Amino acid sequence: MLQHIKPGDYLTLLVGGLCTIWITLTVWSGGAADKAIIRSGGKVFREVPLSRDQQIEVPGPLGTSIVTIEKRRARITSDPSPRQYCVRQGWLQQAGEIAICLPNEVSVELSGGQKKYDSLNY
Repeated sequence: MLQHIKPGDYLTLLVGGLCTIWITLTVWSGGAADKAIIRSGGKVFREVPLSRDQQIEVPGPLGTSIVTIEKRRARITSDPSPRQYCVRQGWLQQAGEIAICLPNEVSVELSGGQKKYDSLNY
């Protein structure tokens, strides 16, 4: 099969691959976030700017979750949920990223200029 590929075909594959990489980086990268929206029980608990480092205690049905904001990024550092998925998610940095602690009904979403592309905001 390789004997049927001509030099122009390699050039076409290279250009196609570079275009795919460029589109992926352009479409799936969100803009810079400027604030964190913290929800508890489905309602907005607090909106805080990412410009100031702080720790916020958020009450939930299972107990208190701790949200840390540091160096223009946010994360849930402590949560009483059994599996700790929202804690393991790590730092959120771009607009549109979100961490959700379902059993404790606490979430942190970053908002700003442009959200990352995903199937929910398509």
